Amino acid sequence: MLQNENSIFEMISQAQEYMQENEIDGWLLYDYRGMNPILWDAIGYISNVTRPCWLWIPANSDPKFIVSFVDQNRFEHLGIKTEFWVSREQMIDSLKSHLPQHGKVAMEYSPMGVLPRVTKIDGGTLELVRSLGVEVVTSANLIQYATQRWSDKELDSHLKASEILTTTVKEAFNFISENLDTNLTEFEVAEFIRNRFTESNLITPDGPVVAINNHATDPHFEPTETNSSTMSKGDWVLIDLWGRIGDEPSVCADITWTAFIGDEVPKKHLEVFNTVIGGRDAAVTLLEKAYHEGRELQGWEVDAEARRYIDNMGYGKYFSHRLGHSLGREAHGNAVNLDGWETIDTRTISPKIGFTIEPGIYIPGEFGVRSEIDLFYYETGPTVTTERQTSPYIIQVS
Repeated sequence: MLQNENSIFEMISQAQEYMQENEIDGWLLYDYRGMNPILWDAIGYISNVTRPCWLWIPANSDPKFIVSFVDQNRFEHLGIKTEFWVSREQMIDSLKSHLPQHGKVAMEYSPMGVLPRVTKIDGGTLELVRSLGVEVVTSANLIQYATQRWSDKELDSHLKASEILTTTVKEAFNFISENLDTNLTEFEVAEFIRNRFTESNLITPDGPVVAINNHATDPHFEPTETNSSTMSKGDWVLIDLWGRIGDEPSVCADITWTAFIGDEVPKKHLEVFNTVIGGRDAAVTLLEKAYHEGRELQGWEVDAEARRYIDNMGYGKYFSHRLGHSLGREAHGNAVNLDGWETIDTRTISPKIGFTIEPGIYIPGEFGVRSEIDLFYYETGPTVTTERQTSPYIIQVS
């Protein structure tokens, strides 16, 4: 996933390794005006590319850019051969000359749109490529293998970010305790967290979620100065925070904790919390068990395990989102998601991938509970990389 002078060729080598093992003849990456961020994530962003561009990576020979004459100088620094076209007819002829007749070509396409994170080419472009005599298959697992596996440095950055997030969420709960008599709002707590991030060199384009009571039933509630509630004794608090170290290379960590302002957590809140924790830990147990049995899992299977547990506890209808998502340079990465609900993610959970597990139960008009942890799939098996919350955090009232 690293973007340095060698990373493009590492990505190409890994892509070719995957294609050779899976009988794919080549990977055709296409972009027009930023519609396929997977291309730019793989090679590094290039500004002012104004025409359609293609990167053809055959399974057994050298890659080539196929780009407009207008953009001819934009790709020189990458050290990959470039072929130029000046008209649409020439562009199509160039594609035809490189694509294998009756071959199998991977593109950012997902049958029936089942994986939106992978679906980056438009229907017309898909028709064009198919008209050239090739079978187009999804690049979903190829993307994961070639671009989303973490390096040792990226793993280290994730672990550092995880420590900062855990420290910060506990500091935020203590900040609430110390300032409860000042008409403290959700927005002010979010500002406290953002300031801590700045001090810790942790970066994120958005967030955090700081939500009390009914606001916590919105999984992505983000407080502003105008929509925030004031905190007081007896409130339920949910904080979801994420970010990555502001140095290269780095990948994100992402956690969610919940707390109660007061001495004794209400019975219903505790019951829902324990149900969420049970679903979370059931998913971890399945991952560990499958590894020791030598069995591969797909993303949807882990979602189903947690959902089954929560269903059996009587709260299934309140678990209204997928179980988890992959992590990368963005909080939501391009690898496998733990999802059998919003989509059916059939990608394999494989070594060197990082992801979240975050079941949630949201009772309309009352409160929401989510517990989010991160895992990294080492060669030696899946390991939780963030602290597991086991009971609601008690925010003391003086």
